[in-house]
Amino acid sequence: MQLSPSAHIDTFSRDNLPPADQWPDLIFELPELRYPQRLNAAVALLDDTIAEHGADRPCLLSPTETWTYAEVRRTAHQIAAVLVEDLGLVTGNRVLLRGPNTPWLAACWLGVLLAGGVAVTTMALLRPRELDVIGEMARVDLALCDFRFRADLDAAGIPNLSALSFGNADDPDDLSARCAGKDDSFAPVQTAADDVAMLAFTSGTTGRPKATMHFHRDVLAMADTFSRHVLRPTPEDIFTGTPPLAFTFGMGALLVFPLRAGASTLLIERAAPEELADLIAAHQVTVLSTAPLVYRAVVVAGKAGQLGSLRRCVSAGETLPRSVWQDFHAATGLEIIDGIGSSEMLHIFIASADDEIRPGSTGRPVPGYVAEVLGPDGKPVPDGELGSLAVKGPTGCRYLADQRQRTYVHDGWNFTGDTYRRDADGYFWFQARSDDMIVSAGYNIAGPEVEAALMGHPDVIECGVIGAPDADRGHVVAAYVVLRNGVVGDGHKAKELQDFVKSEIAPYKYPRAVEFVTELPRTNTGKLQRFRLREQAADHGALPR
Repeated sequence: MQLSPSAHIDTFSRDNLPPADQWPDLIFELPELRYPQRLNAAVALLDDTIAEHGADRPCLLSPTETWTYAEVRRTAHQIAAVLVEDLGLVTGNRVLLRGPNTPWLAACWLGVLLAGGVAVTTMALLRPRELDVIGEMARVDLALCDFRFRADLDAAGIPNLSALSFGNADDPDDLSARCAGKDDSFAPVQTAADDVAMLAFTSGTTGRPKATMHFHRDVLAMADTFSRHVLRPTPEDIFTGTPPLAFTFGMGALLVFPLRAGASTLLIERAAPEELADLIAAHQVTVLSTAPLVYRAVVVAGKAGQLGSLRRCVSAGETLPRSVWQDFHAATGLEIIDGIGSSEMLHIFIASADDEIRPGSTGRPVPGYVAEVLGPDGKPVPDGELGSLAVKGPTGCRYLADQRQRTYVHDGWNFTGDTYRRDADGYFWFQARSDDMIVSAGYNIAGPEVEAALMGHPDVIECGVIGAPDADRGHVVAAYVVLRNGVVGDGHKAKELQDFVKSEIAPYKYPRAVEFVTELPRTNTGKLQRFRLREQAADHGALPR
């Protein structure tokens, strides 16, 4: 593997790439994936898009303002100038970005790339202890932070950090004030296509987070595969969604995809499902990306009528239950595109749209990617049998100096940690995360399958299913259930749910233990933390049965 000459003077990122023999195989068969050796992703997303579609088009929106492509380009160039001229950025320095989804945060990300830095976008709700870990792992040099979230960043105590706040017009030292003194003549750094552009930290569902390393070409590849071939956006589209820009699902869906297509994106700091539906109606949004729970909540809240402008809906982050797909389709006529992606692979690599959708299936590999279901011997299992999902494509796992690279990648494949089966038509059907398979009295039971059955009950808003320790069976299927407002969770309701599951899937899979809770533990990206439920079950013993 031969890398291009780097534009980075600070070589930390390239120095900490995994050894060449631990890389996955990379595939660039599609002509649109053959990028030039020198490539700056921010230049491609701004200058190239402006050259094709014009500078006066809406680009970054918030509920109260609109930035055109010309304004975004100017601000990003000014930010790059501030980073280099005022903060002393050296190409390759890591720049921590902190804040909710706003036009300023998006412009900061673009400015970092223009300056030849490495963007480390973090969740706005991370606490000092978590920020300190990221700062230490990524050896962060600089930070741009929404002023409302500055206190926790300062409390993290990242050594030798130079930080600027943004979003406070009353502060003479705010990034916006600094930008006002710069013009838009900053010369973007001619980075290599395989220079690291961003470090994306996993959401930390288990243990210490991992930093995934992505090149400038990877940023464009996620748009030139899933977005181009499955989502198929137009310049007239207006995107929105709930995932944070620190989550690679959000970075693609809410920034890279719309800018690559010359479209616009409505960035929302935070919105309950009802508020999200109202914003979609008010701004005539056409492309929505969010989690299954949100699609369900919008329908339950009676807000389906607010979604008339939508033409595309994407679900990722967790498996999409068939019942949620069907209920949403019945209420809106829209067909949700289910997809599986990962921070390691950057974005979605299996999904289908339109007439190719089969509710309950994740779909088929996105053009540019290949996937297999492999057995313990590393060979494909027959269609219909369970195995480990393995993927190859133009992107792939590169952890920052992490021994877990050997777990995610071997024999050239990226192993996502998911158990799947493939049918004879090439569709992939999710069964469980590999560590979420429950073995009870000799039966293999996929927790997400039980969750999907429970979600079909009209009183269930969300649920999490795990294997709880049991002296007789080894483990029993245990369900933690959040009910809709006004429904009482008692023994009668538990029995009703158990009987409902027995009527939906094989009776031996029903949850023998049911506990009603007001909320489920989730990561900042909205993923259910089943390991927390397992810890709770282990600490407190058997659930009510």
